[in-house]
Amino acid sequence: MSGPRSWTRAFADIAQGWQQRPLWGYLGWQDIKQRYRRSVLGPLWISISMGVIALGLGILYSALLDIPLAEFLPHVAVGLLIWNFVSGCILEGSEVFIANEGLIKFLPAPLTLHIYRLVWRQTLFFAHNLVVWAVLMVIYPRPLGWEILLSLPAFALLMINGAWIAILAGILATRFRDIPPIIASMTQLLFYLTPIVWSVDLLSRNEAARERASLVELNPIFHFVEILRQPLIGDPIVPRYWLVVGAITVVGWAAALICLRNYRSRVAYWV
Repeated sequence: MSGPRSWTRAFADIAQGWQQRPLWGYLGWQDIKQRYRRSVLGPLWISISMGVIALGLGILYSALLDIPLAEFLPHVAVGLLIWNFVSGCILEGSEVFIANEGLIKFLPAPLTLHIYRLVWRQTLFFAHNLVVWAVLMVIYPRPLGWEILLSLPAFALLMINGAWIAILAGILATRFRDIPPIIASMTQLLFYLTPIVWSVDLLSRNEAARERASLVELNPIFHFVEILRQPLIGDPIVPRYWLVVGAITVVGWAAALICLRNYRSRVAYWV
């Protein structure tokens, strides 16, 4: 019989959580409905707020950086679309078990059920915000080819990585309650270090900043943004970004599985 710290129980937790798709699928959808309860527009506010922020930042930074709005606005909007998903998995992931304290203590369910629920909820937000991308593609047509199909595996990689981030951050934050504010501060800093409202290509054209522009590749979030943004706005595909994301996925899941194996049985006591 396997003990509490065993690979068998860790993988069983992941498998059992996946098998409970009807439950976490329903809970994730209810999270969104509850947030916009008694609102006239309901979840449409997700897309409206995203569109307003993207438009405001696009107009401001296109003027500051002297880039045509038709070229820069899709870059900013899609970058924000992807960033919202990534940051949501990071920030909510750090508190996923703390926020579900009651369910963890009184509902005999696998821990990963809460992870799947989180990733599913962020996926629904992403799907709502795709309306903004569709509108921009109509207003500012881009040369989209077969490469747009790469957006499907790219988003799948984002979901897979969002899951291990939530597992790792969630368990660590449950044990050490100083972790969530630290993660929140680092995530805010990462937003400015990631080319969301600025462009690497623009820095590369500047001879003085060309060497520093290459340092952006040290930011792991950059690679996740680019593998999805490039096919969505018709930019050339850079295979190097996919290789980096693949390596991060393997290393991240290895760390998350080790953490899940060693500490999953303690989360109920820590919350």
